[in-house]
Amino acid sequence: MRITKFGHACVRIEHEGAVVVLDPGVFTDAEAVDGATTVLITHEHPDHYHPDHLRACDAPVFTIDAVAARLREDAPDVAERLSVVAPDDRFDVGVPVRAVGELHAVIHDDYPRFHNSGYLLTVGATTVFHPGDALTVPDTSVDLLLAPASAPWLKLSEAVDFVRAVGAPRSLAIHDRVYSEVGLGMVEQHMGNLLGDSQEFVRLADGADL
Repeated sequence: MRITKFGHACVRIEHEGAVVVLDPGVFTDAEAVDGATTVLITHEHPDHYHPDHLRACDAPVFTIDAVAARLREDAPDVAERLSVVAPDDRFDVGVPVRAVGELHAVIHDDYPRFHNSGYLLTVGATTVFHPGDALTVPDTSVDLLLAPASAPWLKLSEAVDFVRAVGAPRSLAIHDRVYSEVGLGMVEQHMGNLLGDSQEFVRLADGADL
């Protein structure tokens, strides 16, 4: 298995011929989707969904109904490759995937809640969880959590508690364009202080492999 961190919330997972790209948004370089065999989109916000990236490949796209509706307007040519998933749906994209959760985290009570699906992938013997913009804890053990590190809807204490609640032995920081390098360094320091020896928090540069 090879896992590559791309811009912001985008991660690319390669395993036995499958190349699964999650959430290539506006902060993600187009090279993230080169050779993709599947693209998974958690929700419709542009830092997770960018139709130009989906046009740049010919991979099937799996996403929720709200994103599918946007995509039919923004890129009807891509809509021909769409599959719509609902909470707890299970499907196979070269690796088994389960949709987890339904709603985006609360940004502010005055905003409507957006829909969001996390994805739980079984990659060989490793379970990987991408929550999108939510703090939904899956009902199964996770080996690698793709952990949001910064967001308008996220406090440091919530980020730490989410990583603790998921309980993965390793977490890779994603959703990291909101903070400066100084701020991200603070997140890394606090994660190291608060998670303990049983959980590792890793932060990578864009394009680096885990």
